[in-house]
Amino acid sequence: MAKQLRLIKKYPNRRLYDTQSSSYITFADVKELVMKQEEFQVVDAKTNEDLTRSILLQIILEEENAGTPMFTHDVLTQLIRFYGGAMQGMVGPYLEKNIHAFIEIQRNIQEQSSKMFGGDTAKVNQDLWSQFMNFQGPAMQSLVSAYMDQSKQMYEQMQSQLQTQSRSIFAGFQFPVFPPAPGHPPGDNTGNK
Repeated sequence: MAKQLRLIKKYPNRRLYDTQSSSYITFADVKELVMKQEEFQVVDAKTNEDLTRSILLQIILEEENAGTPMFTHDVLTQLIRFYGGAMQGMVGPYLEKNIHAFIEIQRNIQEQSSKMFGGDTAKVNQDLWSQFMNFQGPAMQSLVSAYMDQSKQMYEQMQSQLQTQSRSIFAGFQFPVFPPAPGHPPGDNTGNK
């Protein structure tokens, strides 16, 4: 039998009520549910609107402000720039796939350490992961860098192909002449440098 989704109601006074434990809980308690991999949903007590994503974002914000942030200033500004842009639809799935790959690496390390050491391997896993990152960090960085370069090249190739196709499709059409864009020499209305 599938485990029932844990329902948490958010009241206008910003308090969170856990219907399973019949008690009020804090963001720290919700974070603990996440850490325990418990499935839950947070809904507005009046409207039943799903607020889970909003609550998770608030927990991330608290974590980012609490200690050593995971996201640098540059990463945050780049993420903001993706909103409303052509790449917005690609960034979320890209990040999600990479996080799943990272989780899979962790899972494999945990399975290997469990086979090697048996029993409770929490401390061993932490030590192994730390060693792995110390020894494999530069290799992983190189691998990720190569992956990013390959992704960039693929994106540039796709963009070039789209431009070529657009030029061939619209080659027979007469378009009005517009003033050159800033930074482009006069007479170059194609956008090419």
